[in-house]
Amino acid sequence: MAMERENCSSSSVTMLILLGFSGYPCLQAPLFLVFLAIYTVTLVGNLGIVVVIRTSPKLHTPMYFFLSHLSFSDICSSSVFTPKLLGILVVEDRVISFKGCMAQFFFGCAFVIAEMSMLAVMAYDRCVAVCNPLLCTAAMSPKLCSLLVAGTYTWGGMCSWTITCSLLELSFSGSNVIHHFGCEYSAIISASCSDSHFSQLMCFLISTLNEVCSLLIILTSYAFIVVTIIKMPSAAGLRKAFSTCASHLTAITIFQGTVLFLYCVPNSKSSWLLIKVATVFFTVMSPMLNPLIYSLRNKDVKETVRSLITMKLLSPAI
Repeated sequence: MAMERENCSSSSVTMLILLGFSGYPCLQAPLFLVFLAIYTVTLVGNLGIVVVIRTSPKLHTPMYFFLSHLSFSDICSSSVFTPKLLGILVVEDRVISFKGCMAQFFFGCAFVIAEMSMLAVMAYDRCVAVCNPLLCTAAMSPKLCSLLVAGTYTWGGMCSWTITCSLLELSFSGSNVIHHFGCEYSAIISASCSDSHFSQLMCFLISTLNEVCSLLIILTSYAFIVVTIIKMPSAAGLRKAFSTCASHLTAITIFQGTVLFLYCVPNSKSSWLLIKVATVFFTVMSPMLNPLIYSLRNKDVKETVRSLITMKLLSPAI
């Protein structure tokens, strides 16, 4: 143990090696094509939602304002990991600098926490819209919406900065191999040769705080929504309320379930393959699914897209 500590403090690592899916060489090319297709759909789908919401006055409501920022967060969180993942699948050089690794972790963690907070904000907005539809515009003013969005990004950055600083206090002079395709927390910890208990405690507390607060806001909001829906006399009102919340509930289930598995379930770090698959799901798959969920199940978005396409097709003739 003394020799390990001496070696740990005698030098420092400047470059790290990302193993990725190198243990499955026959799958490198197929995985590259699959992830490239997913990333392309993610960028096109989320950018499309942002453009549609910005260009259509009909969609200038709190719900779609938050949705546009959710799409922006999806673009950013996916772009933090996916380009590097694609790179290590096609080239043998799987090296990333230590500073680059810390930067990747910081931005990835910040946008994940921001998205978690954004989903909670969207749940509160749906609660106001369903329970007090006549007061929705006044209760969710543009100023309040802007403050809530700014708060989610700021909170995500602060939490991520705290965890990143705890990682920077560790030593990485032992193994410079990261058993992952990106700088995910548990993979970084495994590469450290120093005591990581404080960092793990900070990560656990911040992750649990965010998860519990987010789920508490979401569950409370939907409890009020369910009570309001039960009291609705007409079937049409019930269908409208359900359709308003169905997309959001689907997105919450996918995102929160995966994050809960990664960071709040004891001993989830015991299998590197499971961690890689779970990380792929919420950094690569989830950002692609969100625009599909919100566009395919949303009547307003579909009608706006049809009208924009029709205008573009007819504009040359005019």
